Amino acid sequence: MYRSGFVMAWNVFKFCTALRGLGSIMILLVLGVVGVSYYAVVLSIYGPALISGGLDSFIALLVLIMFHFLLVMLLWSYFSVVLTDPVQVVDEERGDVDRLDGTEFSPLATPDPTNARVRYCRKCNQLKPPRCHHCSVCGRCVLKMDHHCVWVVNCVGALNYKYFLLFLFYTLLETTLVTLSLLPYFLEFFSDREIPGSPSTLATTFLAFVLNLAFALSVFGFMIMHISLVAGNTTTIEAYEKKMTPKWRYDLGRKRNFEQVFGTDQRYWFIPAYSDEDLRKMPALQGLEYPSKPDLDSQEF
Repeated sequence: MYRSGFVMAWNVFKFCTALRGLGSIMILLVLGVVGVSYYAVVLSIYGPALISGGLDSFIALLVLIMFHFLLVMLLWSYFSVVLTDPVQVVDEERGDVDRLDGTEFSPLATPDPTNARVRYCRKCNQLKPPRCHHCSVCGRCVLKMDHHCVWVVNCVGALNYKYFLLFLFYTLLETTLVTLSLLPYFLEFFSDREIPGSPSTLATTFLAFVLNLAFALSVFGFMIMHISLVAGNTTTIEAYEKKMTPKWRYDLGRKRNFEQVFGTDQRYWFIPAYSDEDLRKMPALQGLEYPSKPDLDSQEF
């Protein structure tokens, strides 16, 4: 019995270590796809088309403006997910940032068994706020954890879920734009006409089209799934828990559910940031407190 438990723990450790290593490779893959796409769209095709004049020059200008704008927003959102710690807790009174393992969430020496609404993590031996889950890869509890994403080498939780969704959104737009802009040149590979350009340019164009088409299709399905989660005010983990609960206490309606993730200030909806007013007035953005339906307040977390 002891040996089987040790083997299981060792396998989990190897799996988590592999995920961390895979995450570093994924970052390089994302940057690689961006580099290949930039070379094919900007340097090989639409950059030189700017000097051709006429309608082709105008179309090239529009494609390049849209490409660079979406690329900036994509990278901004992506590195916001990578660099934002979802475990951080904002202290309103002091106006600074504490860790989840700070004084407010110190290990429970004597947990109160009579209070069913107070939870603590048996792995961290720390208090667990509502909607908080333990991540085996990170080895810590994460506020409103959605999942551990190897693409960003980070957990997706309360403080970076919006950034993650924006990363998906701009990735979908960027890959769709690249796919459509390279489609005419991709079709020429199957024609009988001689295709101008060096072999490296042709190979890069072909590779960029295939990669962006694959990313666009996969991200589209992933985006649809997360839109449904936001509409119901759930996370990926909670979607399974919700099946066991007849009524979900955090479902406040689609508009308020959306604001729980993106904030109430419409000017900030499409950028990876929050307004100072939303951060002060919306505890849900800090990952500790969440409004719920009054008639379901007695429901356990």
